[in-house]
Amino acid sequence: MREPILLTPGPLTTSATVKQAMLRDWGSRDAAFIALNRRIRERLLALAQAADSHVCVPVQGSGTFAVEATIGTLVPGDGRLLVLVNGAYGRRMVRIAEVIGLAVTSLSWPEDEAVDAQALDQALAADPAISHVAVVHCETTSGILNPLQDVADVCARHRRSLLIDAMSSFGALPIDARQTPFAAVMASANKCLEGVPGVGFALIRREALEAAKNNAPSLSLDLYDQWQGLEANGQWRFTPPTHVLAAFDQALDEHAEEGGVAGRGARYRRNHQLLVEGMSGLGFAMLVPPLLQAPIIVTFLMPADPRFVFAEFYDRLREKGFAIYPGKLTVAASFRIGCIGRIGEAEIRAALAAIGETMREMGVASGAPAPRGETESRE
Repeated sequence: MREPILLTPGPLTTSATVKQAMLRDWGSRDAAFIALNRRIRERLLALAQAADSHVCVPVQGSGTFAVEATIGTLVPGDGRLLVLVNGAYGRRMVRIAEVIGLAVTSLSWPEDEAVDAQALDQALAADPAISHVAVVHCETTSGILNPLQDVADVCARHRRSLLIDAMSSFGALPIDARQTPFAAVMASANKCLEGVPGVGFALIRREALEAAKNNAPSLSLDLYDQWQGLEANGQWRFTPPTHVLAAFDQALDEHAEEGGVAGRGARYRRNHQLLVEGMSGLGFAMLVPPLLQAPIIVTFLMPADPRFVFAEFYDRLREKGFAIYPGKLTVAASFRIGCIGRIGEAEIRAALAAIGETMREMGVASGAPAPRGETESRE
């Protein structure tokens, strides 16, 4: 079976050169590897215009490891975390805080609605015990883009620390530390930066991290200690994912060659526009209103035609070389198609052709959904 095109929120299709970068073995104490780590950390800070105010702390594992490490390190035992929730990844941050044993509360919205900065303003005014606020920039449950600047402005006005899960936006959608005040941004190598899975990172305001000594409830996820080790000798405290980091370094080269955040974001927006136009032509409808939709991943409502069975649709597409994602919503039956990774117009057009062919094979005349509330899952 040929290598599939991954139209998902991650892992993603990567370039041949990123894959090839993993063919070399590295000694974790070698000068060349230490330089590679330093280069990655400096580049990530530069992408957020954060070199003068923040430090970059990488951590082994998926993006969720970086989120848990950041929450555990920065939120003190006597603090309180408020999570803005409009999808699975907001709910995951609530669960992380609960497991760690932190005081946590949440404000929630439906998955097809953006979080509301005015409601946050009222919540912070009403509860002075809240020390930190967490928000997901692009909630990949639905593909919705939350109003990051508005949230950051409210947090700054109330002097509360903001933690941003930018897992599905960092590297393609601008985040500027000079304009958007934040205590930390968490992301990973294998989303819009087009590396491979295995390393996450946090960009943390230096003063916030300096104040976090001994906060972390975990040894391996203590970002203060991780930072101290990297600053002391350039080395990770525990075995680093050397091959993943080599691939990440190459991926950052390619990100820069494409024009950085602006160039990468422009390609993804073209992918998104072509995908939405093509799916609309087949009758499919998006869950998220266009003004709230990020050019990262698109949620489509399940067709009303009873002959459309998602499991069969998925398998037939996979046989044609395309992997998509099932839905993760509570508000409606749906599935998701990603616009990110090392793909462009040719791959999107090929995917649309495969979707049209699959619908004909299944006898589905249109992807039009049933009225909201009447859609069945048929998975």
